[in-house]
Amino acid sequence: MHYMTFDIETVPDLESGRRLYGLESLDDEGAHAAMVALREQKAGTDFMPLHLHRVVAISVALRSGADFKVWSLGDSDADEAEIVRRFFDGIERFAPDLVTWNGSGFDLPVLHYRALRHGIDASRYWEVGEGEREWRFNNYLGRFHWRHIDLMDVLAGYQARGRAPLDEIAVMLGFPGKLGMSGDKVWSAFNAGEIERIRNYCETDVVNTWLVFLRFEHMRGHIDAAGLERELALVRGALQESGGPHFEEYLAAWSEAGHG
Repeated sequence: MHYMTFDIETVPDLESGRRLYGLESLDDEGAHAAMVALREQKAGTDFMPLHLHRVVAISVALRSGADFKVWSLGDSDADEAEIVRRFFDGIERFAPDLVTWNGSGFDLPVLHYRALRHGIDASRYWEVGEGEREWRFNNYLGRFHWRHIDLMDVLAGYQARGRAPLDEIAVMLGFPGKLGMSGDKVWSAFNAGEIERIRNYCETDVVNTWLVFLRFEHMRGHIDAAGLERELALVRGALQESGGPHFEEYLAAWSEAGHG
C-alpha cells in the first residue's frame, strides 16, 4: 500500500487576473492590489476563487513499503507546470491513497484547474471505473471513498460546522503545528524570493497531516498502539536523517510538545 500525503501553497494567478479584469497595464503589485480590491468588493474576502490560484509549491510525504519520505516536488526554480505534472505523474506511478487536510475543498480543485490550464495528462487520477472496473467503487473523486481521505472532511462528519484548522488539531494531539509561517504569509514570502521558506513550511504541514492521520488510523483500529509508536518513530527517524533545519526545528518543537 502506498500513502501519499500532500499539501499545496499558492499565490494569486496574476496572468489570468489581468486578462479577466482588464489589468494588462498594471505591474504585479498593482494587479495584485486590484484583484484583492475586486474580490473584497464582490465577496467580502481577499481569498481568491479557486480558479485564480497559482501553485508555487507541492510537498508530499510518501509512506511506501518500509520507507517514509518527505520532499517538495521539483527544484526551487521549477515552474508551475512542472510541479503539477510531477504530482499527477506520482499518481500515475504509484496509484497511492491520498491523504489531505481540506484537500477536497481546496488543494484538489486548484490542481484540477492548473492541470487543465497547462494541458497535463492526469488520466489515472480521473479514473472512475470506465477503464478499470474496481475504481468505480473507490476512486479519487468520490467524497465517501477511501482512495482520497480528506481528514478535515471525514473528522467533521462531512459537516461544515465540524471543520477545524489543521494547526489546532495537530497541537491538540501533541504535535508541533505551524512554526512561524502560515498560508496568509505565502504571497509576501513569494514576492521576497523566499521560495525555500515556502517549501519548508509546506513540508512541515504535510508532516502534521500525516501524524494526525496516524492517530486517525489508530482510532479506527487499523493500527494498534505498538504500531502507532513504530510509525511515529519512523517519521522521527526520517526527519532526523533529512538534516533539514526546518525539520530540526520541527523535531525540537515536537519533543517540547510531547511525543504525540
